[in-house]
Amino acid sequence: MKRIDAYLSSLGYCSRSEAKKFLKMNDVCINQSRVFNTSIKANHSEISVNGEKLDDEKLLILLHKPDGYICSHNDAGKLIYSLLPQRWQNRNPKISTIGRLDIDTTGAILLTDDGELNHKLSSPKNSVPKIYEANLEKPLTQDIIDIFSSGEMILKGEEKALKPAKLDIVNPNLARLEIVEGKYHQVKRMFAYVGNKVLKLHRVSFYDFKVDDLKEGEYKLISI
Repeated sequence: MKRIDAYLSSLGYCSRSEAKKFLKMNDVCINQSRVFNTSIKANHSEISVNGEKLDDEKLLILLHKPDGYICSHNDAGKLIYSLLPQRWQNRNPKISTIGRLDIDTTGAILLTDDGELNHKLSSPKNSVPKIYEANLEKPLTQDIIDIFSSGEMILKGEEKALKPAKLDIVNPNLARLEIVEGKYHQVKRMFAYVGNKVLKLHRVSFYDFKVDDLKEGEYKLISI
């Protein structure tokens, strides 16, 4: 149980100092009875704003990242968070991506304000699977499958070998790759290791979550 203004500010509806004005301008209710006192305490499930329940206290979002967007809070340019509703951008703690995708990579990315869940899904120890489709500059050869799955590939600048990865050759210049790590530019560096260059990269899925039903820039909430 928390104060009304604490809920509204943490969930991004307004700042704590704006709460009184927010209650005047919006239909904020506790058990369907409108309130104007920001210090009243209630349970999350009892509160509604303009006839809708409060957003969940913790969010997990699946987003289909478009090309040209940056997975950062601070960089210049088009930030991935700008694709989300403004009040989600205002939440405290902030919503952050679980891992990152390069600016020119499209596809599945998860975002959350649940720090424990973020750590669980991004930690290399948990071997969370991610599937990519890569368009390559040069035709693929069958020997690359064994190289990627060997568990012996050491990328330039690294000391430890990558965990085994599963590669399927869809056609001579298109590969589907499953990895369980998320090193910096990993997929591009893996193909560079075998003398090839990724021209286009799309993440099909992260863990069990796919973006087949989402257009670029669209998102949906996932039940935690």
